[in-house]
Amino acid sequence: MGIRTMPWSEWIELDSTYPHWQRVRKSRVRTRGHDAVRVLPAREDESVKVQGGAWAAKELVYELAEYLPRRYPSSFRVTRFPDGVPAPSIGGVSLAWGQQQPVQTIEAVETGDKFDLGVLEGLDGVEMGEEAMRITAGLIQEDVALMIEGTDGKYYFQAGAICIPGFWRMRDKIGMALDDIHISGTFHDPVHDGCKVKEKLQTSMEKFFKRMPVDKPVIRNNYFMQICKSSTHVADADVEEEDIDPEELGWSESTNGPEDTFLHGHGHAAQPASYLAPSTLRLRTERQTLRRLPRTGAIVFGIRTYLFKIEELARERGVADRLASAVRSWPNDVGVYKGRKMYGDVLLKYLDECAARDEGRG
Repeated sequence: MGIRTMPWSEWIELDSTYPHWQRVRKSRVRTRGHDAVRVLPAREDESVKVQGGAWAAKELVYELAEYLPRRYPSSFRVTRFPDGVPAPSIGGVSLAWGQQQPVQTIEAVETGDKFDLGVLEGLDGVEMGEEAMRITAGLIQEDVALMIEGTDGKYYFQAGAICIPGFWRMRDKIGMALDDIHISGTFHDPVHDGCKVKEKLQTSMEKFFKRMPVDKPVIRNNYFMQICKSSTHVADADVEEEDIDPEELGWSESTNGPEDTFLHGHGHAAQPASYLAPSTLRLRTERQTLRRLPRTGAIVFGIRTYLFKIEELARERGVADRLASAVRSWPNDVGVYKGRKMYGDVLLKYLDECAARDEGRG
């Protein structure tokens, strides 16, 4: 789907899955280390210089601390630095909105998690940036990548809180330029091989990012199919670690094989799952947002993932037929990228049966 202007109220989306998803995200931050949260230092070599991601990470978390209680006043509580205390700032510009003091603490009401932004004032460099990104991961359901412009005019992936990517690993992408990320295989769109296509893509993305204003964020959507091992969510916060993520939000092992042995560029590499069935198929859709931060100029790439059971979607009249038509319409390269060979026969047979049922109902 194409890029469109994003209403400010749609930057961050929360829903009823927030407590469960935050348990998964918290587990990923705790167990995956730099695979979940990472900030790079400044890059200075002969070819290009790029600022580190720490200051953008700090600006982002303060932006969220101002945005969230305004957008979701019943879901977040904040306290502010006392008057007279030097306001946290970037380049001498306060990190508050308006004339208020910046937020000092923010609490997510549904989870009870409380975060002290004041700790950032005692840290610096990568350590400060990674703490800011851990707070970001604990506040929102979005994964976030921070893109920073280098002296060559390209935007580089310099910081991330990537907790539930499903199909790709931050270790394979961090530090790369945006156009290289796309061309190398996913962030998350397939690209045809060929110099002309690559040159056109690089030029268009560089122009788009360089011209992107602070006041005009954008949004786009895409979708994938995913296999999972379980058809039920885990509701108990005290379950064993391995049961926290039965829907494979963090990493789709059923689709890609084990996360630590995954070969970059070889998605959908798992052996055919014995439990592949309509009940274990999911539609995984991403709402991707882009906005420029006003102080650092970094671009925030937000990835809000939603997971829907195919069996539930197919109960809606007309959906099965439309989804089957969409899957069949994928060009071969898109079909390979989306792993159609892995689940296509089972999915399309089921959707066709549901479509025939709908037609029989009139």
